[in-house]
Amino acid sequence: MLRQRVLSAVVFVPILFASIWFANPWFSIVVAVAALLGVIEFYAMVGRRGWQPLTFFGTLWTLFFIFNAYCAPKYSSNNIHILVTSALITSAVVLSLVWVLFLRSSGEKVMASWAASVAGIFYMGWLLSYWVLIMNSYGGDWNGRDWIILALFSTFAVDTTAYFIGRAWGRHKMAPTVSPGKTWEGAVGGLVGAIVAVIALALLLDIDISYSEMVILGLLIAVFAQLGDLAESKLKRSMGVKEAGKLIPGHGGILDRLDSIVFTGVVVYYGLRWFI
Repeated sequence: MLRQRVLSAVVFVPILFASIWFANPWFSIVVAVAALLGVIEFYAMVGRRGWQPLTFFGTLWTLFFIFNAYCAPKYSSNNIHILVTSALITSAVVLSLVWVLFLRSSGEKVMASWAASVAGIFYMGWLLSYWVLIMNSYGGDWNGRDWIILALFSTFAVDTTAYFIGRAWGRHKMAPTVSPGKTWEGAVGGLVGAIVAVIALALLLDIDISYSEMVILGLLIAVFAQLGDLAESKLKRSMGVKEAGKLIPGHGGILDRLDSIVFTGVVVYYGLRWFI
């Protein structure tokens, strides 16, 4: 398992680094591909319950959210971006409700199919669009590229330190019914790993925030990365699957890799709004 994880990292990390280094549009394209694969995997997972998510509609609106974030700097004002985002949220709810009129399902499956359709759009499209919003400020109010590196690799530090410390010293189960392998010792290790990573990367990249802000950001990243992981585990258990997919050897599906990243992008974006 560990060998497969390392091999997968050797393949995907250089692609991720290249997209960050060359910034937009390449980074936005990588986010869009990840969101697209993620939402398709999400719909396939809920489809095993016999629900009928609106896969075409959901994937299209997921891409609309990413594209809207990419276009944000091109709008004449931030108010236009907010207006377009509001329109996307509204249309996702309203149009999907209209679409379910044509489903052959009946009873509670109709509600479940509609809810899953909208959930996939918001989970993958709206939340992942925050990573694009962070990158948009490359050369602007803050250096988006540096903040992407800090946010991503601090999140990876949470997963890595939690995994190894949990395996070595984990004794007390954190959420046995949701994710039996996770322990409180691993969670604390992930928290420490995030703080150390944020401080190290902030100093290395010469990011202008105070040490107290670094610690706060590290705490937030650690907490929400692990909450995202647990939330995705809960979704998988409710669908009766162990892994969301088989796309990435050693990691499962794309959702199994995006779970912690989904929340931390939002946290870092609003942290930046607070700090800078």
